[in-house]
Amino acid sequence: MKMKKNFLSIFMAVALAMPVMFTSCNKDDDDTTTTTTTSESLSGAITEAITLDASVEYLLNGPLIVEDGGILNIPAGTTIKAKKGFSSYILVLQGGKINVNGTAQNPVTMTSAETNPDQGDWGGLIINGRAPLTRGDDGKSQIGSTEINSSYYYGGEIENDNSGSITYLILAYTGARNSADVEHNGLTLNGVGNGTVIENIYIPNGADDGIEFFGGTVNVTNLLVVNSDDDMFDITQGWSGTLKNCYGIWEPGYASTEADPRGVEADGNHDGNYPTHTRQSDFRIENMTIDLRLAPSTEFASQMQDVIKIRRGAKATIVNALVKGTGTAYDIIDMTDSKGAGNPASVISLTNTLVNPLATGGKVINTNATQLYNGVDAFGDDISNLKIEAGNTGCPTSIFAWTGYNF
Repeated sequence: MKMKKNFLSIFMAVALAMPVMFTSCNKDDDDTTTTTTTSESLSGAITEAITLDASVEYLLNGPLIVEDGGILNIPAGTTIKAKKGFSSYILVLQGGKINVNGTAQNPVTMTSAETNPDQGDWGGLIINGRAPLTRGDDGKSQIGSTEINSSYYYGGEIENDNSGSITYLILAYTGARNSADVEHNGLTLNGVGNGTVIENIYIPNGADDGIEFFGGTVNVTNLLVVNSDDDMFDITQGWSGTLKNCYGIWEPGYASTEADPRGVEADGNHDGNYPTHTRQSDFRIENMTIDLRLAPSTEFASQMQDVIKIRRGAKATIVNALVKGTGTAYDIIDMTDSKGAGNPASVISLTNTLVNPLATGGKVINTNATQLYNGVDAFGDDISNLKIEAGNTGCPTSIFAWTGYNF
């Protein structure tokens, strides 16, 4: 579905059903007039600084677009409930900012407005930045168009681009879809720069991916993803940041509807269509746990396709990774794809304690569609820097106490 920009003109900056208050705040050492809205409904375009009221429960009843120059400030303890549907989402455009100011005691919650919420009820949060993607033959950053609305672009040359700050945020029941090729994630980061702060994020029960990085340089710290329908952590289009302290869980009885769900899915370029581009994805993951709590199974919906999939030119450095649980995965580490293998300079250290009958106890690295052992692939290439070894502890759980999740 493609929205036209003039659709937004029928809304005010934020649809205001109740009176607003005008206050003054200090932002980036400049005095900026901020509108504090107590409206119960949110949709339309934000073109100035808007601050929500934590005492109000908001209804997101359509696209909320933070335009270039607009700022959306969300104080600790705020709850936003989204009307069910593909068109309920928050999108921060290039030059816009979102500041989610949650705390461990009072996180910000964005969730479904349904009485009985489910995966895919609403869109989630999308941020478009001006940080680089892969580079074409001219040496310039590729420019991407937002998957859910191709009218909005992302990417550029500003590595430290700043789209705001997000701390202590719950994104629940996200991932609404319009088609198999047009769908939301929980948190979508499109060309977001490392001047943006993103930390302490909880994404439960989302369709499609928990988080997806489309290029950019942004770093994310302390991320918990529970019952993502597709990939827990998805990477593409030249992302070059760090994901630190990430924990992905499939709970007992959970069943994915996707054909190839993964813990980590990493492409160097967009959909493998730009293998000659420079600045392919070159990222780092520190302290990761993938916890599959399902019963061992040969049923497709009850098994993970690959715990870690590095393909299409991507280069990964993954340290202190732990895979555990009673569930099943087809592969633990897979470095191949019909559109190109992952960068052989990737470095992975992973401890596996998963009950995994399909991969012979999990002591498997799969490249070129062949199960491989002892650090050598089917063509004799040295892949000894991809290690399934003992001793890794993964991500600590104590950092997620604020979510209330029972580990």
